[in-house]
Amino acid sequence: MVIFGFILQVGREGIENTIAFIVCGVFMFRFFERSVMAGAHSINKNLNLVRSVQFPRAVLPTAGVLAELAVLGPTVVVMCVVSYVSGFLPFAGEVTIDWYWLLTIPAIGLLWLFSTGCAFLVARWVAMTPDLDNLLPHVMRVLMYGSGVIFSIDRFLGGFSWGWIVEYQPVAVYLYLVRSCLLNEPAYEPSLTMWLFGIGWAVAFAIIGFLVFWRGEERYGRD
Repeated sequence: MVIFGFILQVGREGIENTIAFIVCGVFMFRFFERSVMAGAHSINKNLNLVRSVQFPRAVLPTAGVLAELAVLGPTVVVMCVVSYVSGFLPFAGEVTIDWYWLLTIPAIGLLWLFSTGCAFLVARWVAMTPDLDNLLPHVMRVLMYGSGVIFSIDRFLGGFSWGWIVEYQPVAVYLYLVRSCLLNEPAYEPSLTMWLFGIGWAVAFAIIGFLVFWRGEERYGRD
């Protein structure tokens, strides 16, 4: 945060409160990343259980993401406190507490649903091809830089004809929603379009992810 926010001033372009901006991005992305990795390990790390007990295998990735959601609770409190306190710094934009902060809960709920869908997908892929587990951290790193975790997508990529693709990809949408709830940033104003995208991505990935995972139900632990 210090390197990107103060030395390189990555978030300064169009962002008043760099500290809160980066904190929200990092905390939310870390939840998504840890949820995906929990899903990836859910089958292979529980092979003995999978082979010896008959139960819906979807319980494993779902439980992994729920565990990360439980851990996220205190993190969200810290995120809100840091965001508010940072507004008192002379070089940061003001952060005010209002009713819109309550929308952080459904925003995180959509991110959780989307993350669960992604966990279903990677759980099957890694169960079928274990070597993919080694590739996931690199994919997560690329996705982090392509989701505006530490910089404003609108300011840095908005001028490109393909910038809208990055702006409306799922992870970037959920970071936008959380930031629009907590921060008073002109580039992250409340947007009905973003909420619709957030709902659409969450429902689509949850359904597709579950169906993809369910189709491999009989093969887990047997390959």
